[in-house]
Amino acid sequence: MLLAVDTSTRMVGIALYDGVQVLAEVAWISQSYHTVELAPAVEEMLVRTGVSIGDLSALGVATGPGSFTALRIGLAFSKGLAFSKNLPLVGVPTLDVLAAAQPISDMQLAAVIKAGRNRLAVGWYCVANGLWQFTGRLENLSLDEFSAGIQEPTIVCGELDENARQRLARKYKNVRLASPAHSIRRPAILAELAYQRWEAGETDDPATLSPTYLHHGEPIPG
Repeated sequence: MLLAVDTSTRMVGIALYDGVQVLAEVAWISQSYHTVELAPAVEEMLVRTGVSIGDLSALGVATGPGSFTALRIGLAFSKGLAFSKNLPLVGVPTLDVLAAAQPISDMQLAAVIKAGRNRLAVGWYCVANGLWQFTGRLENLSLDEFSAGIQEPTIVCGELDENARQRLARKYKNVRLASPAHSIRRPAILAELAYQRWEAGETDDPATLSPTYLHHGEPIPG
């Protein structure tokens, strides 16, 4: 049984996955109360599904990019559980979760989350071996910069407010917007990705696993 945790942004998500089915999945927009909401939400999920902490075999956690504070809360919770229960921990890049939920296409894919200060964290993907693969291109862009940089047919998914959707929709020749429902970072997808990596032996050391911060301007303090 794997517990997945994503606190990359104000959107928080948790899921339980046993390798065959998703036993439970919850995602909500937090009013910046990640610290007080996360542990009770996990406890409630375990009670509702009849799963105990002792039934967990592994943990998956989203590693960013995302909010500096929010990411640290999710990582700290997952690391603490991994250390205390001696559970393997698997870190999954946050934008990989968005990309994995999109239908395969011959277009490129841009997965987007809010990066603060009216900027966007954008990860670029292409299809290889039947799956969306990260190209290694990760950027912190303003909406204007992001829009101007799309010069070929591109699927755009992720955290986009009404203004961003309206602006990007004007580039209908090159932009195909994923629906809001397909733009949620589903914790069940995170759970599947983490489970696959865990089965392949691709686990992380809880002591050294760190979040990915993608900032603009002054460096984030360590």
